[in-house]
Amino acid sequence: MGRRARGRRLQQRQRPDGAEDGAQGGGKRSEAGWEGGYPEIVKENKLFEHYYQELKIVPEGEWDQFMGALREPLPATLRITGYKRYPEELAWHTNLSRKILRKSPQLEKFHQFLVSETESGNISRQEAVSMIPPLLLNAHPHHKILDMCAAPGSKTAQLIEMLHADMNVPFPEGFVIANDVDNKRCYLLVHQAKRLSSPCIMVVNHDASSIPRLTIDVNGRKEVLFYDRILCDVPCSGDGTMRKNIDVWKKWTTLNSLQLHGLQLRIATRGAEQLVEGGRMVYSTCSLNPIEDEAVIASLLEKSEGALELADVSSELPGLKWMPGLTQWKVMTKDGQWFAEWDDVPHNRHTQIRPTMFPPKDPEKLQAMHLERCLRILPHHQNTGGFFVAVLVKKCSMPWNKRPPKLQGNSAQSRQPMQANPADPTAGGAADPSELESKPVAGIGDTEIIERTENVENNGNRKDGVCGPPPSKKMKLFGFKEDPFVFIPEDDPLFPPIQKFYALDPSFPKMNLLTRTTEGKKRQLYMVSKELRNVLLNNSERMKVINTGIKVWCRNNSGEEFDCAFRLAQEGIYTLYPFINSRIITVSMEDVKILLTQENPFFRKLSSETYSQAKDLAKGSVVLKYEPDPTKPDTLQCPIVLCGWRGKASIRTFVPKNERLHYLRMMGLEVLTEKKKEGAVLTEESTASSGPPEDEMSAEQRAEPAAGPDAAPSSDPAGAALPR
Repeated sequence: MGRRARGRRLQQRQRPDGAEDGAQGGGKRSEAGWEGGYPEIVKENKLFEHYYQELKIVPEGEWDQFMGALREPLPATLRITGYKRYPEELAWHTNLSRKILRKSPQLEKFHQFLVSETESGNISRQEAVSMIPPLLLNAHPHHKILDMCAAPGSKTAQLIEMLHADMNVPFPEGFVIANDVDNKRCYLLVHQAKRLSSPCIMVVNHDASSIPRLTIDVNGRKEVLFYDRILCDVPCSGDGTMRKNIDVWKKWTTLNSLQLHGLQLRIATRGAEQLVEGGRMVYSTCSLNPIEDEAVIASLLEKSEGALELADVSSELPGLKWMPGLTQWKVMTKDGQWFAEWDDVPHNRHTQIRPTMFPPKDPEKLQAMHLERCLRILPHHQNTGGFFVAVLVKKCSMPWNKRPPKLQGNSAQSRQPMQANPADPTAGGAADPSELESKPVAGIGDTEIIERTENVENNGNRKDGVCGPPPSKKMKLFGFKEDPFVFIPEDDPLFPPIQKFYALDPSFPKMNLLTRTTEGKKRQLYMVSKELRNVLLNNSERMKVINTGIKVWCRNNSGEEFDCAFRLAQEGIYTLYPFINSRIITVSMEDVKILLTQENPFFRKLSSETYSQAKDLAKGSVVLKYEPDPTKPDTLQCPIVLCGWRGKASIRTFVPKNERLHYLRMMGLEVLTEKKKEGAVLTEESTASSGPPEDEMSAEQRAEPAAGPDAAPSSDPAGAALPR
């Protein structure tokens, strides 16, 4: 038994008679809510209050409301997956904390609903203020977007939704490259992005402050990739999250902000370098501290020498309450010592406090920056977390990018003194060593980058269409070693049987198909947009890709028995469906209910229209399509596309559990608690019928949600689960 469990039992034994205990039904629960026996953290920090009262970030007379809101639990919020702007009834918040949602027996069904719909990608449980930066990016389907510090991925999901604003376009021109420095968090990011089933997302693993500059092929020549939109949601001290991360109360100190300022400025600078002229970058933190907020923006604007400007976004989110950015602030050490300007800082503090942390001295320069255009969101104004957002627009190249490129021989040598010597400020007027570290990349001209890239790729022995991880001598690999991304060659014999079986349209972009193996049988086929294909093929030497593409086909382990060895994957069916001209069975709503609640329904259980379409089809994968009937407004009014398998005398669906639950809910069927043993979906209609054998059920569970039925060569779940 663990120490905490022993402690809780001891507390329960020592609790006096009559103590409040909701579990015994005697009296109310304590104000701590559904605490489960943990001692409550005292929500007090005198240094925090002293610091922010001195900086006057809260309007006069509102301090008590501000602190009162911080001590209250954060309300749970959710966002419905959609392609409009919020809050047009697509973002909702409850007055319940996340803890009460999880623990309350009365809310168990609602909590199950939230979990299930989140897993299937139909809602995102995301803090309200976290939804703001992607909205202010104002992204469109043709934009190339970089999310620099993307994990855990709720904002990335928003950006993907914006790319797919037109559901009739399976491959938008734009894409999202989502980056995170933490290898493990990248996999959390992959999980978030996978819920949305987009071929336009790539997850990469780099330090955002030195994320490599990529090149793309434009009409046969290499050009540097500049992004139309960049989201720069930097690591921060997080004192705006006190309502949900209560550890911040006891751990808060100004030292966190002082230590993070340099990294935040480097990341923002790197983002600005990679932004296209006319592009928009959003800088955001969940911190209220001007050292992490206005100081970073002011320093970035100063070193940009007019290349960047703060956009006025006051009218872009009507209804949002916010405070304008500060124009004056001071710096405080962790001991409570204040400094109003850089000249006051003693020499022994110079490593901890940097000149970029102070507001500009020149009043005209300060006024021209328009720092009041920054947005600071305070918790008590709209019952949210604390947040800071600034929107930057790039007017022209950064000053150091305008300089002539250095000689190739000197560029490598010039790197070392720049990183090692934090002394003199450079041409941008900056004296922070963190700024100097971002300069070496910038000092190299675009043409030189392209030439170097071509030399590397021409001298390498890389196979055509194989985008593997970079060699270890060029870039140290952390975390798991990734499989390569291998595009299917045009003459690959694998594709013609697939094309024939599904009667794929001639416009189908087969060049965008890829696998994750260079040898042996190709088990899964993935699809990316042609723009991401371009990025992959031209940057495999300098970029560590964790994941990209959407799964569209899986190999059946017994696939050689059928006309086509590959079955359709539900994950990618909405991308693939517009190109499929064969093996489509139109089904009624009653058919959909039967297919989603019974394992292998015989043809006789389905409508005569469905049977007449299915009877002449060869065994194998099929598309099951439900088209709404506008003359029957009481029925489901959105189309459904499901992957299925036509067996000898029955049809089954290959749909993940949570997606099945979603469709059943939309059709008004009450979904009862699933039996954990079998994992079956039981509804009022299906409880009467006897379920299939357990081995078929477990096979079905493995069919889609995880790695697909062919992930483990040793087993044959797909073959076992196929109707006879």
